[in-house]
Amino acid sequence: MPLPVGAVAPDFTLKDQNNQPVRLADFHGRKAVLLVFYPFTFTGTCQGELAEIRDNLAVYQNDRVQVLAVSVDSVYAHKVWALQEGFDFPLLADFWPHGGVAQAYDVFHTDGGMANRGTFLIDSGGVIRFAEMLGPGESRDQNAWREALSGLPARP
Repeated sequence: MPLPVGAVAPDFTLKDQNNQPVRLADFHGRKAVLLVFYPFTFTGTCQGELAEIRDNLAVYQNDRVQVLAVSVDSVYAHKVWALQEGFDFPLLADFWPHGGVAQAYDVFHTDGGMANRGTFLIDSGGVIRFAEMLGPGESRDQNAWREALSGLPARP
């Protein structure tokens, strides 16, 4: 089971596809974060889910919310995939310690050595407001993400 709604989201720093560090706490007080764990780059279901974000980026990433997508793949694999697919949001490498952030969010698939399909909406105060987890090969209903995003309070 993923971390529950109401829990404080564990902080982390991971490198994006441009080898730049991204820290969750840097968004506190500024934006909510839609944290999307996915098993692997260059795979069909993962590509489809992230393409939905890319194709509707203004829904998922705007002045109120930031998308952060995370897998255990390397920065280098993320770079090639981001360029190939036109992903203009951070793809974060939970490469080493292997799956450490996925483990902190209780979405690591131990037998597969990858993240399950975990999704978290973390408010600007660092509290989890939406959480789900599906296994490999199961597609998420991204309408649930949109509904969770619509429930965010307006910016002051």
